Amino acid sequence: MKEALYAIALSRLSGVSMPTAIRLLQELGTATAIYENRNSIADIIGDSSPRLQEALLHWEEPLRRAEDELLYDQANGVIPLPWSDDHYPQRLKECPDAPVVLYYKGSADLNALRVVSIVGTRHCTAYGQDLVRRFCQDLRSLCPETLIVSGLAYGVDINAHREALANGLPTVGVLAHGLDDLYPPRHQQTADEMTKNGGLLTEFMSMTVIDKGNFVRRNRIVAGMADATILVESGAKGGGLITCGIARDYNREVCAFPGHVGAPYSEGCNNLIRDNGASLITSASDFIRIMGWQPLSTQQEQRQHIERQLFPELTDEEQAVVKLLQQTNDLQVNIIAVKSGIAIGRLTALLFGLEMKGVVKPYSGGTYHLLT
Repeated sequence: MKEALYAIALSRLSGVSMPTAIRLLQELGTATAIYENRNSIADIIGDSSPRLQEALLHWEEPLRRAEDELLYDQANGVIPLPWSDDHYPQRLKECPDAPVVLYYKGSADLNALRVVSIVGTRHCTAYGQDLVRRFCQDLRSLCPETLIVSGLAYGVDINAHREALANGLPTVGVLAHGLDDLYPPRHQQTADEMTKNGGLLTEFMSMTVIDKGNFVRRNRIVAGMADATILVESGAKGGGLITCGIARDYNREVCAFPGHVGAPYSEGCNNLIRDNGASLITSASDFIRIMGWQPLSTQQEQRQHIERQLFPELTDEEQAVVKLLQQTNDLQVNIIAVKSGIAIGRLTALLFGLEMKGVVKPYSGGTYHLLT
């Protein structure tokens, strides 16, 4: 918790901007190191300004507030994630305006293999709801365990979270306030479900006043922690378009669903596609192709192909034995016989043949180990 304490305090130091704090972290590695070298920062960073040198001398109040925050976090199951923490979203860490510290409540891996942000209007139509539903359903079949990120707001956001949950996909909501509050309150039940298969994430401490500007600030986290941002529906102006713009600035993929010409909540999507600000998609398959991801079926086919290459000369019975050992290695002969349905006499001959081919190795007690 020492690093969390100093990271929280660093985020509250007057006169230290977020980009400056990130630069200090990149130079020194941790907030603890920044604190320990606060009196000699000019020796470490030659071009540090006198203002920064002065700001780094006043940690008293920020440390007191950080101590209070940690007490709240510990009592309420909130995990502080300093910039230097391995569990901090590494994609977000690549962004120049990443938060110094995040606060997290949930179970999802924020560094999942695939992370997708779904954003759009708060006035989601039946058309938009259907797009989100079909996208999550298809994504669950093609690329299961993809993490879905959104902002827990009305409209597209809440639909993305709920459809992710309905399809067993982990989903994280990025909030514009501390984890001691929830806006809008009517999404509390969904938020509670998300902490069990996903989570809630924010850069704001407890007791933060909900401010309109915070909702714009949190958009960079929605964009930065994902591989791609998908715009479902949007008016000519809106927060979803802002998030897409940030994602492009971060060199992340941006995709959008087209809508009817003249439809008010498709105008933003259509304009973005027209201006080459987003790739046009009509399905999860389109999206996966654009991202270069392999669908589950392709992964399974490749795995089977690799297995055939590894064991090209095995009979069907030998393949069955190998498959059992791949699932649970180091099995005794009698267990292999029961699970495979092959008689002991026949199985002994098969195992001897596999040993000669260098596929298995016998251990004491009649146990066999798969070598490849």
